[in-house]
Amino acid sequence: MLETTFTATTTTSTGTVATAAITINDYSANQEKQAALLAALQNLLGERGVLLDPIECEKYCKGARYGEGKAVAVLRPNSHEQVVELVRLCVDAQQALLMQGANTGLVAGSTPDTSASVFVVSLERLKQHIVIDAVNRSVEVDAGVCLQELNDALLPHGLFFPIDLAANPSIGGMIATNTGGAKLIKYGDVRQNLLGLRAVLLEPAGAVLDLQTALRKNNTGPDLKQLFVGSSGAFGIITRAVLQLHHLPKQTATALIVPRDQTAVLEILRIFERDCGEFLSAFEGISGTALQAVLRHIPDMQNPFAPEACPDYCILLELCSSASQDISGIVLDDLMMRMLEPLLDQEVQNAVIGRGKDLWRIRHSVSEALRHEGKMIAFDISMPRSALVEFRVEATTFLQCNYPWIKCMDFGHWADGGCHFNLVWPADAKMTFDASVVQELRQQIYDLVVHKYHGSFSAEHGVGPYNRDFYQRYTSDVAKHLAGKIQLLLDPQRLSGLTWFGGV
Repeated sequence: MLETTFTATTTTSTGTVATAAITINDYSANQEKQAALLAALQNLLGERGVLLDPIECEKYCKGARYGEGKAVAVLRPNSHEQVVELVRLCVDAQQALLMQGANTGLVAGSTPDTSASVFVVSLERLKQHIVIDAVNRSVEVDAGVCLQELNDALLPHGLFFPIDLAANPSIGGMIATNTGGAKLIKYGDVRQNLLGLRAVLLEPAGAVLDLQTALRKNNTGPDLKQLFVGSSGAFGIITRAVLQLHHLPKQTATALIVPRDQTAVLEILRIFERDCGEFLSAFEGISGTALQAVLRHIPDMQNPFAPEACPDYCILLELCSSASQDISGIVLDDLMMRMLEPLLDQEVQNAVIGRGKDLWRIRHSVSEALRHEGKMIAFDISMPRSALVEFRVEATTFLQCNYPWIKCMDFGHWADGGCHFNLVWPADAKMTFDASVVQELRQQIYDLVVHKYHGSFSAEHGVGPYNRDFYQRYTSDVAKHLAGKIQLLLDPQRLSGLTWFGGV
């Protein structure tokens, strides 16, 4: 085996000149070029800035739930200036890049494929900057800062970024996938709370698009920051964001409600929206099968309805207010009771009130519990919420008739039309797991969602390799053409590692 060491000299944006060496084995001309690039990147990013050891790279190459591949290297810049320089170097060398935040996504959008041809750009070290403007209710924050880190910093100011998730993603990743969460009905998604951002472009290589404004009103042309929201990192690397913040609730009231039947779910939602208005902060459906899975597999979890059995379906409902009861004169616990009393024995069969943290722990434990049941077949779908009941009846009947061994263990954000229509192929099923059957089933469910119920095959999780084929199937040719043109403008060499826009 032939072993060769390459040395590169780099001049950074600050004028610093540095050299580094990298050793490769059994190289070709292309590998020689790549090794020289890696040496230059080591100069730029310093110790621990470039990871080459497959064992060290492993966690960056495996998704939170789906996707596992290989990368040539993992690049870990710790400043905006380093991102600018590494983009310039990699574009000049025509080296493909894959952007990665906390790698908590569920569609493999931040996971390399098996070709071992890309450099993963991890922004996990880009987290030095958190500047809070409490008066403006905004924050400037580096893209690598994780949601929990941001909210910990905001806590002394009585503020928070209200995207409620079971995971702890990075701010840059949340923008790239337009994260929603369980409290979207009150606070909106990331798109609605993004005031500005800064991004490094691939064309021109290393150019900086600085849209770091803390303005809520700015009607001076197209809102270019929105190009990067939901783009999965295909249009550039977000290095900083300006976010709108909200006051922490001073009161919350939580209830786990058993509806009379599925039709009653939407009637309960309508009544609470009508009579509670802006106090309604969450309205989450949980199937009885999902609740039972949580009780089976999550330690120290108790049936909230004991001694009664788990219901067929329940609703996790939350009211919250940033106004204190002393000032507003409203006590949310009392309001919850007043709302539920006339509904009992009509739309509502049973209700557990209070114990908010325990009830939310049930909701946030569903996904983990389902993994213990067998092979999970996850659907992140949305539709007009008026269609949810009809869809659920039709979809579950379809499963019973055509795939009777598959269990439906769904839950989701009924208030915003979202549903995690999660299915499980049980580990003890008589029929052995078959990926081709799953693909057939997935297409049939998505056809139902998109064509009959005018919904989306990806409500929150974005577009990634995991659902690339469905993007091609359900997105109109005109929309794909326009998205492809935008990507061609911003990434003409297709170096972002994300190539599904426009059917490319």
